[in-house]
Order: sequence, then structure tokens, then C-alpha cells
Amino acid sequence: MAATTLDAPDARALARFYQGLLGWPLRRDERDWVEIAPPDGGAGLSFQTEPLFIRPHWPATRSEQQIMMHLDIEVNHLSSAVEHAVALGATLADVQPQDDVRVLFDPVGHPFCLFSAADARA
Repeated sequence: MAATTLDAPDARALARFYQGLLGWPLRRDERDWVEIAPPDGGAGLSFQTEPLFIRPHWPATRSEQQIMMHLDIEVNHLSSAVEHAVALGATLADVQPQDDVRVLFDPVGHPFCLFSAADARA
């Protein structure tokens, strides 16, 4: 697999958020398509401008746009990673189903989870 692609109203804006969150450099930057990837190689994230984008709703309901996928991101320290994500524009979800995982929404509403294996062992 080369990448996971996220749709957004503005591919560049969402790519900037994830660049700040992950610290990954740009691999490709076009008007409606942006790719970032880890500096040491491997699968990255792509962002595609979708003018008809509808913000997903989580937790799922029958009457709202459901998520199609979410990202799980391992971090060194959960609480500081959450603070960093929120400072970049993420929103903490009202529903937190696990004590050792934090569900957040990126600026356009894609949910993602932050977790720390080290925090879970402590």
C-alpha cells in the first residue's frame, strides 16, 4: 500500500494539519492533491479536494454521514499529544470509549485516535 487518502474541502489545508500532527514532509503538492509521507519512507497520507465533502458523524447514526475509516496514531505521551493536536485545530470527541485512547476530529471532521502503548502499560 502506498497511502491512505482523505477527502476534504481543501486538500492543502488538511495536509498542513497532518504535517503538523505527524511531522511528515510533503511528497507531492498539487492544487487538489497533496501527499505527505514519513521521512524514512513507507506508506503516507494523501489528501484530495472534494467539493461535495460531507463531514462524517461519529459515533454513527442512521441519519448522518458515517465514517468510512479512521486513523490510529501511536504517540509517546497521550496527554501532550492530545494538547498538540488540539493546538493544531483538532477537536476532542465528546464520546471516549476507552481510557487509554483519545478520539479526536481533524479540522474537517475525520475522526482519528491517539494512543500510547507506554501509557497503557503504566
